[in-house]
Amino acid sequence: MRKAKIGECNSIKGRVFMNISTQIAKSIYSPKFIADTRFHGIGKTILFVFMLTLISILPVVYYMFVGISGAVGSVKQSIKTDLPSFTIGEGVLQSDIKAPITIKNGSFTLIFDPTGAIDESELTGMDANVAMLQKEIVLAAGGETNAVPYTLFTSESMTKDDIISLINTAESSLPVLLGILFIVIYVFSSGMKFIEVSLLALFGLLLKNLAGRKLQYRHLWRMAAYSSTLPTIFFAIMASLQTTVPYSFSVNSFVASMMLLLAIKEIPSKISTES
Repeated sequence: MRKAKIGECNSIKGRVFMNISTQIAKSIYSPKFIADTRFHGIGKTILFVFMLTLISILPVVYYMFVGISGAVGSVKQSIKTDLPSFTIGEGVLQSDIKAPITIKNGSFTLIFDPTGAIDESELTGMDANVAMLQKEIVLAAGGETNAVPYTLFTSESMTKDDIISLINTAESSLPVLLGILFIVIYVFSSGMKFIEVSLLALFGLLLKNLAGRKLQYRHLWRMAAYSSTLPTIFFAIMASLQTTVPYSFSVNSFVASMMLLLAIKEIPSKISTES
């Protein structure tokens, strides 16, 4: 009996997945299908938006997690083998060296400067992933820098071995930390996607008047959700190829709006949309 229930549950999940996959495929190219979604249940549409959000963030999350995992390993290896002995006491990095050290490990770069010669502002635009400066550690990527004071980690004195031990602890907890980070990114991205769909549906009120169709906002919201499929899939593919699309916001808005307009025009003007 239990095996039968498990098999039935798996069968239902399989049908739901195939159903959503079919909806995604059709909403990429068929304005007629998008027009018909105005009669879909709200729960079905919400589930579809969540699935679109998942597809949109997967490439970004994958490369981010690979980068974080690689960076943690590179930082540990560089500190362990390439840096001289040092201590961090009262929020200040101290060592016997007289000049900053720059260590390159593949695509990863570590700057070590207990002398105070380098300022955080100088790292903007530099090919430096991590910089251990005199009073703070700086993460630099994509032309932006984020500084964290040493005092935020601990008020006690720490040695090189203590830092390595701390990194080992963080590395062992990395799957859990990345899982939490994924949930945070997914929840935030889902909220942004729902806002995007809602704004597109508001714009749809203007489009339906221009097209001379009788549609209510609730119908337009459902249609807007499916109209955003094409640009979402496109940008997910570009993200997986690590290709930047110029004017991405404008392109996304234009394509989604055009799909919604084409879907609205598929609705006969004399047919009521009441449901």
